[in-house]
This record gives sequence, structure tokens and C-alpha cells, in this order.
Amino acid sequence: MKQTEKEVYLPNVDSLFSSHKSREEFHLGLMTELPICDIDDFPNHPFKVDVSEEDEILQSIKEVGVTTPILVRPKENGKYELISGHRRKKACELLGKNTIPCVIRELSNEEATILMVDCNYQREKVLPSEKAFAYKMKHDAIKHQGMRNDLTSCQVGTKFRADEKLAENTEYSARQIQRYISLTRLIPEFLTMVDNDALKLSPSMAISPASEISFLTQDEQKSLLDFMQCYDCTPSHAQAIKLKNHSQKGTLTIDYMEELLSEEKPNQIPRIGVSMERLVLPNSLKNDKEREDFIVEAVRFYVNYQRKKQERNQSR
Repeated sequence: MKQTEKEVYLPNVDSLFSSHKSREEFHLGLMTELPICDIDDFPNHPFKVDVSEEDEILQSIKEVGVTTPILVRPKENGKYELISGHRRKKACELLGKNTIPCVIRELSNEEATILMVDCNYQREKVLPSEKAFAYKMKHDAIKHQGMRNDLTSCQVGTKFRADEKLAENTEYSARQIQRYISLTRLIPEFLTMVDNDALKLSPSMAISPASEISFLTQDEQKSLLDFMQCYDCTPSHAQAIKLKNHSQKGTLTIDYMEELLSEEKPNQIPRIGVSMERLVLPNSLKNDKEREDFIVEAVRFYVNYQRKKQERNQSR
């Protein structure tokens, strides 16, 4: 007889705080003050905790205090582990406060991880790297819950259900979730480039090619980064798939990387070479960077001059 797979239990805020009174305490913010020094951050917290003088949360706490308590769970050593409220805690530390209002809840490791990710994911701006490690932590927690609830299920089946369960509570499909999780295998330089793409900064790399590159070994990724910097280019999605396939077959070589990256892509910006002998530049320019900046500014000035000249002629 085919065994029916059990559903993986995925708690939400209401189910974690089972009684009406406990749910009411959490949502209405009935608070218990705890010393900040007794509260440890969540281990391997995947979300950045940047609080500056300009942040609204700092100004709000300075003016009216902490209106929403942070969520913690008790630890065996008598201290507490922070589940939700890392930025509020950081702001209080910067303001020199000694205590902070808290809600204390008994949570398992899996429940704490799932709730930590869900609470922090409500922030307005979440970088791809934050999503990647957050999804991985939540995926592993759901997967572990499934293994405990259904010890007869095969690991592959549990993994599939974990993907599906995680996708049910997000805007992404299970495949997209796995694409984000794959980013956790990237070397730091590539992960920064993926974040830069979301922030509209350079150098950048889109998530799709980055996900394929994550299947390369760490050494292969470092070699690829060297060639990217040498040729001042980024692999296209198609090129990234080729790199992944060769890596998985064990046939990815330095020569192949160089040959692939030296190919001119359709959307590649053309580079114009001009002999310095044709240019008369000020002697005060000390290096190539200063000379390049001077030329760019001169071209920009010329283009603006021509545009204004044309506008004057049209207005006559």
C-alpha cells in the first residue's frame, strides 16, 4: 500500500501563540522589560541591521520609545534569543537605553527560524543576498520539521515538499526559491554584484546568470572573477549555463573561460580606443584615471554646448 505523505506543519503568528490571551498580548503589544545585555541576536541572522542617525526607527524611538515590543525566546543559559526586532534593539543600543520591551515565547528551533524570517521579510527593502540566506534557513527549518513529522519519507520527497511549502507563503515559485537559495554558494564578490544589480550599482550581475555560476566550485568562481575583471565584462545567462555544464562535467578549463568571456555579446557596450598621441591634455593630469575623467567631461561639455547652440538657433 502506498503510504500517504504527511503535510509539513508551517506555523504562522496566530498558531505559534496558541491561546487568545497570548495572541492578544503579541498583537496589542503588552510588554515585559528586559535588559538589552541579556538578549542575544539570532544566530547567523541573514538580514542586515544598519541603523543610522537618519533612520526613522531611531528618531521614533528617541521621541516616543519602543511602541512595538521585540519578540524573544528563553535560552538555557538564562539569557534570551532575539527572534524579531533586531533594528529596534540596535536603535536602543545607539540611544544608550538599558532595557527594551519584549514578548517572551517558548519556540522550537524550527518555529523560531520560520518566524524570524517571516517577520523580517516584511521590511520594505530586502536585498537578494538577504533573501538567499533567509530562504535557505527557512527551507532547512521546514525540511527538518517534515523529517521529524514523517520519518519514513525519503529525503528527496521531503525536500520537494519544503520547497512547495516555502513557496506557498511567498511571491515566488518553488523554482525561484531554489534559484535564490543557490546564491548562498557564491563567493562574496559575486554575491555583492547581485546586490548591486538590485541597487542599480556597478559592477553588477543579474540573478539568473549568478544562479548558474553558483554551481561552479569556489576556485572556478575565483578564476572566473579574474577574467571578468580582465575583460571588463559579465557572463550572459547563456554563457553562465555553458560554464555550469562544463563544471559539472569536469571539463571547465581556464582556456575555455577566457575564450568564452572574450566573445562579444550582442548587448555589449562598444569600447573606443583613441591613441593618446592624438590628444593634447594638461600636464597636470597624473594618471590614466584622471586623463579618462578629463576626456569624458570634455565630451560631456561639448555635447551640452552643441545642444544649447541648437536650442538658441531654433528660438530665433
